[in-house]
Amino acid sequence: MEELLIPADAEEAREPERPATAESVKEALRGACGASVRTYLKAYVKRNGLLTLSVLGVGTGCVLGYMLRGLEMSTQAKMYFSFPGELLMRMLKMLILPLITSSLMSGLSSMESKACCRMGVLTVTYYLWTTFIAVVVGIVLVLIIKPGHGTEMESNRLGGPVMTSADALLDLVRNMIPSNLIEATFQQYKTDLIPIVKTQITTNQPSFLYLMPDEENPKGRTVLLELTPPPDIHYRTIPGHSQQMNVLGIVIFSATMGLLLGKMGERGTPLVNVCQCINECVMKIINAAVWYFPFGIIFLVAGKILDMEDPSTLGRKLGWYTLTVLGGLFIHGLILLPFFYFLLTRKNPFTYIRGLLQAMVIALATSSSSATLPITMKCLLENCHVDRQIARFVLPVGATINMDGTALYEAVAAIFIAQVNEYELDFGQLVTISITATAASIGAAGIPQAGLVTMVIVLTSVGLPPDDITLIVAIDWILDRFRTMINVLGDALAAGIIAHLCRKDFPRDTGGKPSGPSRTTQATQNTENVPLTEVPLISGKDCIFEVVGDTVIERPTVYYNICQV
Repeated sequence: MEELLIPADAEEAREPERPATAESVKEALRGACGASVRTYLKAYVKRNGLLTLSVLGVGTGCVLGYMLRGLEMSTQAKMYFSFPGELLMRMLKMLILPLITSSLMSGLSSMESKACCRMGVLTVTYYLWTTFIAVVVGIVLVLIIKPGHGTEMESNRLGGPVMTSADALLDLVRNMIPSNLIEATFQQYKTDLIPIVKTQITTNQPSFLYLMPDEENPKGRTVLLELTPPPDIHYRTIPGHSQQMNVLGIVIFSATMGLLLGKMGERGTPLVNVCQCINECVMKIINAAVWYFPFGIIFLVAGKILDMEDPSTLGRKLGWYTLTVLGGLFIHGLILLPFFYFLLTRKNPFTYIRGLLQAMVIALATSSSSATLPITMKCLLENCHVDRQIARFVLPVGATINMDGTALYEAVAAIFIAQVNEYELDFGQLVTISITATAASIGAAGIPQAGLVTMVIVLTSVGLPPDDITLIVAIDWILDRFRTMINVLGDALAAGIIAHLCRKDFPRDTGGKPSGPSRTTQATQNTENVPLTEVPLISGKDCIFEVVGDTVIERPTVYYNICQV
């Protein structure tokens, strides 16, 4: 019996096993939870770390700007404080020219003419349609809310020459065909108005004659009063320039070069490969520079808030106008554009938009769709997985001509100014505003507050005073940021829609080996999808004739890819 009993020391040895087992289970659970949390945080930081830092940068900039407003910093101190933000803008603008030229040339050169024409027609048609819809939304909202009724504000009229609508539209056409391509990289054509004062012919005849009684002459004495007539000023138009990049002319030239390089075939391949190398280098620069953006955004936003006027005064004068513009942008950007995307692609638009948040935050901070173009390209290729050829064409064109937010803003601002001046607009004038706002937004440059320049076209088309633009200048810098977000969102959604509609023209799977005589041509057209070290040598149609004695030997010429040499 004693042998069957468990020894006491064995019992003592077994007793601590229970808590040890429980403790090990707890440690295992804790380790599993910790590993899952660490894995989640690591994946979140890798996926959304830069976006989170950018959003925190915008918030920090707003708080810092409002905190420093009480210090009443001097103009020089504000300039020094905004220096990191200025570096951000210069960095983005530096990448615009190489990105547009290399993207369009390399993208269009690898497309077939039929597919390229179809994609171009679809892109331009969609852009014009959405811009017109944005104008209609703005007109409906401003007529319902009526923000200008009962608003009394003092307008500091600028006076001076006012460019006509015809001159502005002609400048747009002139900028499409720049006379000097190098000059187009840093300035664009602009008609200047020179005042010419005509001498008035003075006469010795008095303008007025009246009697003035005094103590010596109770009946009055004759007083002659001669009034000087106002000077007769006429304005003469002369060619001029504005210090802004002519993006529209560069886009048209690059697109034309890309199409012709595609038609040249083998002869154009070296230049196409150069453009592809430049494009790849620009994207690598962007990947390295994006980590500076959260830091630069803080000072860029804070510097703008330091320059802002009293917010309470702006809210009292332009509060309803601001709400009207923001409401129109919200309806167009978060309701209509996603609805069009879902209608045409049958995909969830908000999943697509989630990949564009980084570009929208940069657009909010910089208020320039052209400066945001490199980040938008990066988001489309990496997050939204849009075909590279389509993104290279749709985005540069959209950053130039697709200005949904600007068109909506110009329509609202024109009718707001009419309401302030108690000027009733009939249906024909509303139609005129919708057409001119759509056309003017196409000519607006992708730079901060470019809509104020093209606003003159809309105002003069219905007989409104262009000087009243000063009514809305104080609040324009804030609204400019939000409408730039809508412009960037519209460009990116258009790229997704065009990629879906043209998916048959640009198949993703290009790994099949072509057979027959078209093998060399297809390899030439799809060199951007092949590593540069694997691009085959391309033999041309020209020949070399070698003379050996009385014998003439015909030898084929070999063209080498210059990126391999």
